[in-house]
Amino acid sequence: MRIDAQDKGCFIMDNNLFDLTGKVALVTGGSRGLGFMIGVGLGKSGAAVCFNASSEASVAKGMEEYMKAGIEARGYVCDVTDEKAVNKMVSKIEEEIGIIDILVNNAGIIKRIPMLEMSAEDFRRVIDVDLTAGFITAKAVIPGMIVKGHGKIINICSILSELGRETVSAYAAAKGGLKMLTRNIASEYGHYNIQCNGIGPGFMATDLTAQLQEPDNSFNAYLMSKTPANRWGLPEDLQGPAIFLASDASNFVNGHILYVDGGLLATFGKQL
Repeated sequence: MRIDAQDKGCFIMDNNLFDLTGKVALVTGGSRGLGFMIGVGLGKSGAAVCFNASSEASVAKGMEEYMKAGIEARGYVCDVTDEKAVNKMVSKIEEEIGIIDILVNNAGIIKRIPMLEMSAEDFRRVIDVDLTAGFITAKAVIPGMIVKGHGKIINICSILSELGRETVSAYAAAKGGLKMLTRNIASEYGHYNIQCNGIGPGFMATDLTAQLQEPDNSFNAYLMSKTPANRWGLPEDLQGPAIFLASDASNFVNGHILYVDGGLLATFGKQL
């Protein structure tokens, strides 16, 4: 945004504020689901999109889906909980495409198990994928961002970064930790012109929640009573927030969690 004296102090929006042309973006777990949709949004805004998946088959499928969406993405097989593997992937991206400007820490899993029935092994696995991997990938890309003089890190948090719910103790603990990791990265590296923010999706309409979305499902009715928008979120609803946080439009936004939840966190809910 700039001020033109000839316009008597009126603000004029820079049309390139949301343009990601020339930027290199890495979306972890970006071969499908919410990560894929975010990758498509970044690609449509001009970014060179890279993503990882855990197998060759998933990478190939992801590449195919990006091509259908009109995006020339690059896919890499990488376990984001393996620090050596992540460092190798980041180095390869830097050699093949360029230093990463935008990191979206999207890779994640959930295990819906009551706490007293959950093994410590399962708990640690969720923490490892949903929290530790975000630390590993951020640590791998920040040096390049420092050299380049700017960077954007977007951590995919959750409304469960703020709320608890039965059967998701590990997931909520990991996403709460990711919220605080977001703020800490902003605190430590903001002076290098690196902005680290989070997106907290609400309940999204995906294949994993198909049964819950049925009109006669009691959870669907409960969710509608709690959500002012009166609908489930769509994966596309995350594209605008991701583009904003990846672009120059958010250059003075740091350590913030943008909740995309249809207003769920803002209300006590409707009286039934």
